[in-house]
Amino acid sequence: MTARRLIIPLTLVLALASCSDQGNSGASAGKPGAAGGERPPAKVSVVVMKQGEQPLTRVLPGRAVAYQTAEVRPRVNGMIEQIAFKEGSEVKAGDLLYKIDDDTYSALLEEAKATLAKAEASIPSAQANLARYERLVNSGATQIEYENARVTLLQAQADVAQAKAALQSAQINLGYTEIKAPFDGLTTISTVSIGNIVTANQTTALTTLRRLDPIYVDLTDSSANLLELRSAIAAGRLKGNQTEADITLTLEDGTKYDKTGKVDMAEMAVSQTTGTYQIRAVFANPDDIILPGTYVRATVIVGYENGFLIPQRAATRSPAGVLSAKFLTADNKVETRTFEGSELSGNSWIVTSNVKDGDRLVVDGLQRIADGAPVSPVEATINDKGFVVEAPAANAATPAAKP
Repeated sequence: MTARRLIIPLTLVLALASCSDQGNSGASAGKPGAAGGERPPAKVSVVVMKQGEQPLTRVLPGRAVAYQTAEVRPRVNGMIEQIAFKEGSEVKAGDLLYKIDDDTYSALLEEAKATLAKAEASIPSAQANLARYERLVNSGATQIEYENARVTLLQAQADVAQAKAALQSAQINLGYTEIKAPFDGLTTISTVSIGNIVTANQTTALTTLRRLDPIYVDLTDSSANLLELRSAIAAGRLKGNQTEADITLTLEDGTKYDKTGKVDMAEMAVSQTTGTYQIRAVFANPDDIILPGTYVRATVIVGYENGFLIPQRAATRSPAGVLSAKFLTADNKVETRTFEGSELSGNSWIVTSNVKDGDRLVVDGLQRIADGAPVSPVEATINDKGFVVEAPAANAATPAAKP
């Protein structure tokens, strides 16, 4: 009985102590500044804005075209006697491609030589005859005889000229039996074999020769872009000349081509069906990486504008097309700014208003912040590809403080 009386008061004391502890814990959680009650400012990466002359770029689709193309055809009739090149190989200007049987043309050349010799043999006697009648024209010879002698000499001289022309023609035709490469290039599959008969200027080419270094790239741009560019240059906002623009290429697999091209020419007419005009660029192609027909995307520098660069990763566009980005105020709070006008410059946008030197643009950590929120900024840079944020070199080189 005595033990039961002791247990009941002890139980009441423990229950009251538990309630007291829970009340104190709840009061502590409600106090401001207590552990876990307030999140620290989010860390964001920022770049410091600086105004400068920025390239204005445009990305255009294009197709590669051979710098030179020649469809090789015979210029005389005959039988293919030799194919002197390997199909698909590179040849040099003047290299032999095909040899046509030349027996007939050699015989015609010898015949032309004989005809010329015969014609030249008649010249001395005609000259002597004319000289004789010239001396006798006033002492018995008639004027008619003199004129006939002069005509005979002229005919002999004409026969010699005709024979020389025939000889030259025979020599040319004999030379045409050797079909040579007109320039350095890459051959295609041969459409004939040894023993085939070919005819002069036939419809089917024997092979096609293409020069691939350098190589052309034909680009297309809209006429609206052309008008906008010209207006900007005329207004003094841009400086530059499209015919002097530097061009870089992105290949079909997404890799960057390591050579820079130049505009070779631009069409002075707009297509009535597509509303586009053509720009032809030329690129060095020493390793034949770009082949005719290859699809590429070209980034063209069409001018320069004085403004600020906002990386595409840090910007958004509204459904109406208005560009916006997040900046930091002097007290490290987030604010959104909008820009009415913007132009493309590589992986960034060029803006000229609503920003000044020294402003801090948020480029990373955008998902964790909202307008008015305090943040902890870390200065950063963006690499050439425009999507990797890197720590500044100065900060990276600073050693960590020793404990």
